[in-house]
Amino acid sequence: TRFRLQIALSGEGPENAELLKDVDEMQHMLEDYLSFARGDQGETPKHTNLAPMLKEICETAGQNGAKVKFAKKGKINHTVRARALKRCIGNLVNNAINYAENVHVHAARDDHTLKIIVDDDGTGIPEDKREDAFKPFHRLDDARNLDISGTGLGLAIARDIARSHGGDITLADSPSGGLRAILEIPV
Repeated sequence: TRFRLQIALSGEGPENAELLKDVDEMQHMLEDYLSFARGDQGETPKHTNLAPMLKEICETAGQNGAKVKFAKKGKINHTVRARALKRCIGNLVNNAINYAENVHVHAARDDHTLKIIVDDDGTGIPEDKREDAFKPFHRLDDARNLDISGTGLGLAIARDIARSHGGDITLADSPSGGLRAILEIPV
């Protein structure tokens, strides 16, 4: 906040736009770390229709120029910590749009599982490095990380939230050519 105030008081200019970008990135990193450290466990689970949430996540991601499509099969209602799950899915979608031009989010629920799949057409992650992608502060060295800022916490936070719901996230090859992130939560 102090940095933002000092930048605002110094007037407008191209150098200030870069400084604000740096401040935004620092704030994002700090929020990611704090979220990871506290685990977001304070929220009360509520029965939630996830379709509007998923649609909003996809529309917001699409505003940044990515092509994000959403499809669902049947009703996707479940008792969840909605804010936490929104962060989880948002992290998966944001990870995908950082490395791909096209992202597809699919959601379905059957008698046993709520499943949300995020497919992208990016560079993917080699099978032997997929578990490393979930390690806190770990950033892969492959093309999937070139010129992308971040904290290395997005997938770690997403998996932590999934597991706190009794589920998990796995990574696989996407039929689109990139990475597939599969969030499964038992119902």
